[in-house]
Amino acid sequence: VQLQASGGGLVQPGGSLRLSCAASVAFGSIFYINRMGWYRQAPGKQRELVAVIASGSINYADSVKGRFTISRDNAKNTVYLQMNSLKPEDTAVYYCNADIVASLEVGDYWGQGTQVTVSS
Repeated sequence: VQLQASGGGLVQPGGSLRLSCAASVAFGSIFYINRMGWYRQAPGKQRELVAVIASGSINYADSVKGRFTISRDNAKNTVYLQMNSLKPEDTAVYYCNADIVASLEVGDYWGQGTQVTVSS
């Protein structure tokens, strides 16, 4: 299983970015994905949950509520994170995470991370 994240970059405070993360397998197929989410890790800090979506339920970290929106496209095995009103404290490497059941693999997987920098 591979999770390919994209969409990070440099943005000014108050700006927006949209992250994407697509799950794929080299052999076989993905049967279903129980949970998909985004985490982030800032320099010198522990990795923290940003948002997670599972079976219709969605949870956000308090620090991003009202600014970030997580969504998923089950047909594309892809999860998105729309980030609005970005703040310098949102600067971090963002990782996608998914709990996947595939024909040849089952488990909890992480993407490679995408850098988000909020700075003027």
